[in-house]
Amino acid sequence: MHDICNYDAYFVQKCDATGVLGLLPEQKLTAVIRMLAYRASADQVDEVARMGKSTTLEALVRFCDAVENLYTRDYLRRPTPRDLQRLLQKAEARGFPGMIGSIDCMHWQWKNCPTAWQGDYGNRKGTKSIILEAVVGFDTWVWHAFFRVAGAQNDLNVLGQSLVFNDVLSGQGPNITY
Repeated sequence: MHDICNYDAYFVQKCDATGVLGLLPEQKLTAVIRMLAYRASADQVDEVARMGKSTTLEALVRFCDAVENLYTRDYLRRPTPRDLQRLLQKAEARGFPGMIGSIDCMHWQWKNCPTAWQGDYGNRKGTKSIILEAVVGFDTWVWHAFFRVAGAQNDLNVLGQSLVFNDVLSGQGPNITY
């Protein structure tokens, strides 16, 4: 919260023209996190945060911008050779030599899939979903995240389009055993 308030004054509580205090940073951030964590709409968080829809949506956009700008250098990046070496050493000490992290494909139901895209994002059960491929280290550091493109919905097709595996196949990925 402190990082985001220091980055964007929008989240800092201010007085309006009549001297009335505005919304607390905790209110704005709670609304944003509820929207992201529970897939809630701006109208649904109104009861909890006591914020209007336009304010909630503005807070969401500014929050995402702040997170991207504040944390891209440290967190939202590819691992460096030093990072990979550290991960390999930690994994080996835990009994998993040669392992960087766990790769997984998660199927997320897409409740509000646009009508025009429903044919591309349907799965064999008839529900609309999107697949997230992620590589996560032992310390829950997300090293890679990839939302697959439209088409056949199975893990093998996602891995076939994966930036991680494309790098390995082209010789640009880390030299380790998978």
